Amino acid sequence: MHDATRTPRRSVLEQTFRRRSSDAVAVTDSTASGSYADLWRRSAAVRDQLAEACPSLAGERVAFLAPPGRGYVTFMWGTWRAGAVAVPLAASHPLPELEYVLDDALPRVVAADPSMAQAGGLLKAAQARGAAVLPVAAPGSGQPGSDQRGLGPDGALEAGDAGALIVYTSGATGRPKGVLSTHAALAAQVRSLVDAWAWTDRDRILHVLPLHHVHGIVNALCCALWSGAACEFGEPSPQAVWERLADGERERITLFMAVPTVYGRLIRAWDEAPEEVRRRWSRGAARLRLAVSGSAALPASTLARWREITGHVLLERYGMTETGMILSNPLDGERRPGFVGLPLPGVEARLVDGRGRPVAPGESGEVEVRGPLVFREYWGRPRETASAFRDGWFRTGDEARLENGAYRLLGRRAVDILKTGGHRVSALEIEEVYRTHPSVRDVAVAGVPDPEWGHRVCAAWVPVAPAPDRLPSAQELRAWGKERLAPYKVPRDFRMMAQLPRNAMGKVRKPAVVSIFGGPLSAQPGKR
Repeated sequence: MHDATRTPRRSVLEQTFRRRSSDAVAVTDSTASGSYADLWRRSAAVRDQLAEACPSLAGERVAFLAPPGRGYVTFMWGTWRAGAVAVPLAASHPLPELEYVLDDALPRVVAADPSMAQAGGLLKAAQARGAAVLPVAAPGSGQPGSDQRGLGPDGALEAGDAGALIVYTSGATGRPKGVLSTHAALAAQVRSLVDAWAWTDRDRILHVLPLHHVHGIVNALCCALWSGAACEFGEPSPQAVWERLADGERERITLFMAVPTVYGRLIRAWDEAPEEVRRRWSRGAARLRLAVSGSAALPASTLARWREITGHVLLERYGMTETGMILSNPLDGERRPGFVGLPLPGVEARLVDGRGRPVAPGESGEVEVRGPLVFREYWGRPRETASAFRDGWFRTGDEARLENGAYRLLGRRAVDILKTGGHRVSALEIEEVYRTHPSVRDVAVAGVPDPEWGHRVCAAWVPVAPAPDRLPSAQELRAWGKERLAPYKVPRDFRMMAQLPRNAMGKVRKPAVVSIFGGPLSAQPGKR
């Protein structure tokens, strides 16, 4: 692999511009396919529409709500070509959550696809806040815009250090914050992954990820378009994913990316399918060249079961909204359960103690990162931006340990590193052990404030399906844990649930778990 920092600087949009005359398929959705040339022409129409609605958009925010597909891509490209900052809104969020983004990002223009359930309320709320409003037109409607302006007048094509994208954090430890990344940072994130995962124009990714998160925007969509590959937006249901992977009549899917909960659902759907369907699905998935898992910790049992079914060892990686991807298991080489590999090309990472001093080998510490891929600022939060950095290094708030040449994540310091009876405990370690219990399908461990212990270790768990005739009691779960964990790591309280509280990216909302056991939702305030 080459050093991604030595690659000539080029924005994501400028790289795409080089294919503006290509008839190769860029994006496919449920209605049709769009070539690079077609999407480029149509993004010019969006640029012109934005310029008409608001003549001076350089550096301003444009928020938009669109379903996955060609309309989303052309609107994002058009926003960048107008020199504006794209603020993609979450299709799964209710109106109050979208209004929060309007009040925080203060967009000059807000656009929404009329087919979206929240569109009417969103545009009305935007007008009340003084923003210009637009529809996100269907890709096949109207005439493509004039593209006579060429390279120069498109605002984002040569604006490497200008703001490009505001993506909001998940809000797992507090109210979501807008992460502003520049065109240069996005390009660095994409170049790093294209290099590490060997993307080419022969690839075709099945995209089922949300498009308000870096996993879906950068890892899947932007990497595909940077490489000249095809991005196919698919139905996220397990049966639909399996059928598309197994479809021998259409173009072969070469890449698939998902969160651990999606892989869990795919495995359960496979287990419930007839034998002949299982064989066909497994053959289809075996044709992938790469399957990636991220956005939450991958249970070792899921990795092992996926390998049994498909022959693939899932590639687990680690990143953040503020940085894109930081660490990755290798494309070629051993991928170990529970580990997230080493720094990606162009990334510097280190482990430090509370004073910012590098820790000794084998000791745990906070992950800090620096490089061209790091975000510029938390939008409208200068104090929080300043506190997020130390001597030029971004402080992730995640704890990890370097073991045998690879990083093992121990969890978020704010919610996954618990202090109980004077001991520091990793919630992720406890969860991994309890997932091996024959009656436990999933589990979330959290620390509830306790005047005696500091944190009372508690576990919410989901039984396997179908549930056995007799489920273990809390006392039996504790006794089972004592045979496998140090006494202070064993949860004191257990609560059986039908499902765990998760956000759109599959991450467990730990403050909600704390509240289940009688603790306050804000019991463990985090840096973000």
